[in-house]
Amino acid sequence: MTADSPVNANETTCLAVDLGASSGRIVLGSIRAGRWELREIDRFRTPTRSDTISGYQCWDTDEVLAQIERSVGGLLADRRPASIGVDSWAVDYVLLDRDLRTVGVPVCYRDKRTNGIMENLCERLSPEEIYRRTGIQFLSFNTLYQLAACVQQHPEWIERARHFLMIPDYLHFLLSGVLSNEYTNATTTQLCGSDGEWDRFLMQAIGVKESLMRPPVAAGTVLGEGTGVVHGLKVIAPGTHDTASAVAGTPLENADEAYISSGTWSLMGIESLSPIATPEALRMNFTNEGGAERRFRVLKNIMGMWPIQMVCAEQNVAGFGSVVEMASREQPWRSIIDVNNPEFLNPTSMTETIREFCRRSDQPIPQTIAQIARCVFDSLALSYREVKRQLETLRGQELKRIRIVGGGCQNKLLNQLCADACELPVTAGPVEASALGNLSAQMIALGVIGNLSAARKLICESFEMPEYHPQRPVPAAVIARSEELVTMREMKGKPWA
Repeated sequence: MTADSPVNANETTCLAVDLGASSGRIVLGSIRAGRWELREIDRFRTPTRSDTISGYQCWDTDEVLAQIERSVGGLLADRRPASIGVDSWAVDYVLLDRDLRTVGVPVCYRDKRTNGIMENLCERLSPEEIYRRTGIQFLSFNTLYQLAACVQQHPEWIERARHFLMIPDYLHFLLSGVLSNEYTNATTTQLCGSDGEWDRFLMQAIGVKESLMRPPVAAGTVLGEGTGVVHGLKVIAPGTHDTASAVAGTPLENADEAYISSGTWSLMGIESLSPIATPEALRMNFTNEGGAERRFRVLKNIMGMWPIQMVCAEQNVAGFGSVVEMASREQPWRSIIDVNNPEFLNPTSMTETIREFCRRSDQPIPQTIAQIARCVFDSLALSYREVKRQLETLRGQELKRIRIVGGGCQNKLLNQLCADACELPVTAGPVEASALGNLSAQMIALGVIGNLSAARKLICESFEMPEYHPQRPVPAAVIARSEELVTMREMKGKPWA
C-alpha cells in the first residue's frame, strides 16, 4: 500500500469513544468496499455533578467509565474490534497521586473557580509573552488558569499530585494502565509550546511541578493493550481533543477552505503547516492548537449551540429539530446578540440573559423560543462572518469555501445563514466528523489507511454532503449593528475581551 492509497483490503474494525461537553457516543467503524461503515453502539449524556465538599461543578468520570464499559462489554460479546481510542473536550484534567489514585475532583471548565484568575495572572506575566510561548487564545477556563486557581484554592491537591492527565488521557489510563499526555489536547492547555513541549517557565510561574506532565505523544500512538473489559484490544490515542479529531475527519481539499466544527461550541478556523502567532493574531485572539500529523489548527472558539441548548432545557423543549423549523419561520435579523460575550458562558438563566442583552442594546426583545432561537442562529452566522474576515486578514488570501461538520451541520437553517453571512459556498458534513477522525487515527496506526490525506479522501467518498450557496445578502444595517456589539466588547483593550 502506498501512503496515498486509501485502504488495505482487510475489514479491520475500531471503536471510537467520542465525548462532547454535552453528550458522548461510542461508534464502531469499519471500511468495506472502499467506504466507511459506522455503527453507533451507544449515546449518552455527559454526566456532571456538584462536589459536596468543594462545591465545584465536576465531571462524573466514574460514570463515564462505567458507561463505556457497559456499552463496549455488550458489543464484545459478539464482535472483537482491533482497537479503541477516546477523544473529548479540551482543557479539563485529572490529578493522580503516587499510588495512581485521584487527587481532588475533575472540575468542569464551566465552574466559576477561575473567575478573575486570568486577569490576575496577566498582570504578572504579559499576555504577549504567554502568547509568544504558546500561540493559544485567552479563555478564562484554559488549563493554565484552572491550575493557577487550584494552586490558590487547594494547594494540598497540587502537593499530593504526581501525574497530570487530560480527561481522555485519564480514560486511556483506566482502559490500559498507561500514563500519557497526548499532543493535540496538551496544546489546548496554554501550557504547551508550538514545538509540542511543555513550557517550564509558565508552570513555574503558577507554582506547578514540571514532573506532573509527561512528554506529549503524537496522535495515533499505540499506548498499549487494553485491560478489563477491553482486554485484547489495542488502546490507541487519536487526536484526543475532539476538535482535533473533528478537523482530521473534515474532508478539506485545499488551503483555501475553512472549517466549522459545530456542536456545543463552534470552532472555526483553517489548517496550517505552521502556527500563526503574530501580534495581529493575538489582537484577534486566535489560537494555534495542535492537529493530526503535527499540523496546526488556527481557529477561534465561538459559543455554538450552547445558548440554545440551555434555552431548550430551561423551557423543557425536547425536539431541537422542531425549534429550528419554528425559527426558520421567524423574521430574520430582528434581534442579535454578541454570542462570544462572557455573560453567555454559564448564566443562571440563558433565556433571561439573552432578553436582557437585547433590552440593553435597544433591540426588540425575543419572547417565544422560536424568536430566541432565531436570534441565536442569526447571531452565530454573523459571528462566522467576523471570524471569516479575520482569517482572511491573517492568511492574506480570501477563503473559497466553508465546511461545517459535527452535529450542528444538520441545522439547515444555520448552514444557509452561514452561506449568506459569509458570502461563500458551505458544504455540510460529515455529522460524525470527530468519531471519523478518531477512527482514522486508529486505522492509520494499524496500517489500514496510509495517512491523513488518504483518510480524508476516503471520508469524502463515503458520505453525501449537501451544499449551500449564498442567497440573501445580510442587510448592511445588521452587519453594522453586529460589528458595534463586538467593538463594545473589544473596547476593553485585552486579548481575552
